[in-house]
Amino acid sequence: MGGGNCNPKDFGAAAYWEARYSSPSTGGKGGGGGGFFDWYQSYSALRPLLRACVPTSSRVLMLGCGNSLLSEDMVKDGYQNIVNIDISSVVIEQMKEKHMDIPRLTYMQLDVRDMSFFGDGSFDCIIDKGTLDAMMCGDDAPHGAYKMLAEVARLMRPGGIYMLVHPLILKDTLE
Repeated sequence: MGGGNCNPKDFGAAAYWEARYSSPSTGGKGGGGGGFFDWYQSYSALRPLLRACVPTSSRVLMLGCGNSLLSEDMVKDGYQNIVNIDISSVVIEQMKEKHMDIPRLTYMQLDVRDMSFFGDGSFDCIIDKGTLDAMMCGDDAPHGAYKMLAEVARLMRPGGIYMLVHPLILKDTLE
């Protein structure tokens, strides 16, 4: 999953992500590393599926947004309201700074296992591009993943969409 020499268990730990996004080699302050990274797929690959399933007027929640350009690309393509959350305060501050002139993008530091900040049925679509995988690497897996999915179910409006982007699923879907 592109983190150098790390234990996959690290992907479930907030400290791993804080360190990753603080490192110049992975886009943190200090330069280097290209700055942005999309797990699994870019917007151009996901666009046909998103446009078919998610109206541009939808209120979208991006779980574990990291420093992905997916939300930015969605806004450029007409999406109006995307809330991005991540457990790393470092990456949230970086992305707030990058997108300060795009009011349709909101960034918040939150743990996906407790999103009580939001009311029930707050989102039309919830996109997960690697967050469930990271939760399954945590010390509290599968309990942490269960808590995350319970929150996803609570936050989705009736008839809403939970879009889980995973390389094994995408292989068959996008070919």
